[in-house]
Amino acid sequence: MKIKQAIRVLLVDDSDLVRDMIRDILESDGGFVVAGEASNGVEAIARVTALKPDIVTMDIEMPVMGGLEAIEKIMAEHPVPILVVTALTGVRTAFAAISKGALDVIEKPDISPVNIQKLIHKVRYLARVDISAHLQALGNRDKGRPVMVSPAKNLVPNKLIVAIAASTGGPQAIHAILSHLPADFPCPIVITQHIAEGFTQGMVDWLNSGTDLKVVMAGNGTRLQPGYVYVNPAEHSMRVTELGLITLGDPDTSQHYRPSCNTLLMSVAKAYRSGAIGLIMSGMGDDGVAGMQAILAAGGATIAQDAKSSVVYGMNRLAVDRGYVQKVVALAALPDELMLRSGV
Repeated sequence: MKIKQAIRVLLVDDSDLVRDMIRDILESDGGFVVAGEASNGVEAIARVTALKPDIVTMDIEMPVMGGLEAIEKIMAEHPVPILVVTALTGVRTAFAAISKGALDVIEKPDISPVNIQKLIHKVRYLARVDISAHLQALGNRDKGRPVMVSPAKNLVPNKLIVAIAASTGGPQAIHAILSHLPADFPCPIVITQHIAEGFTQGMVDWLNSGTDLKVVMAGNGTRLQPGYVYVNPAEHSMRVTELGLITLGDPDTSQHYRPSCNTLLMSVAKAYRSGAIGLIMSGMGDDGVAGMQAILAAGGATIAQDAKSSVVYGMNRLAVDRGYVQKVVALAALPDELMLRSGV
């Protein structure tokens, strides 16, 4: 019988306390071994080269060299999966790390059982990512046909909406799509991305800096408008109504994941029916699968990000395997696919 090898982790943080906490959490699982530690970006680069870990947990704000510069150099010289682990105060900067090649961003853990399991689960999954394929997908996203802002001339008469469900690997993929859509995109876009509470505004600001669309955190009672992207606040369940309004409520206790992709997609199916365009993207688990089923049953269009360009081919794979997806599309081709579906 083949014995599973422990996942080798490099811990990078200028706080001994944080490194010790993450070490204790990971080593308590038995499936990990801490290969080494570093307190700044310079040490991190040297230890990635020497130790060749399976995954790196990386803080952003450190002395000598910060995480952003270190991530860029590591990805250029010795690519390895990187999970950014940051305090809430560093969230705005942390999302820039995804542009440099980091796979995901999470909050520094406390000792609660829920957060311990989240960290273990995340590190285990990301350590399996084919980082070379991931970097290739990031490179290819900018090699397609440039999208120019043009007058909205082919507006589809029926009301339309694009609803996106994403989890691990979602932020960079969403950023890639939005950066190639025109400012006059003819329908609203609503997004539920699994993310820690307090992190949504940082992601919104980062997405907004890379697109001609207007990206905002959704508000209760907000009226949906073309050219806008509405991101589900992590603290709330989000739905849309037949009147084109957003409603925010308490987390949906019937759903395992928060914020819930299913809650949003099911409301989109009910409110927009054949005008709904559902897109399920990279992520762990099965959230969004039932929502895609609802959109398909309502006569809407259903699309999935393909396996090769997904950091984690999980949610989207289940939706495809269960027959709820009409078309599977590579990340680089998704902007054109959404424009075609929306009538541009």
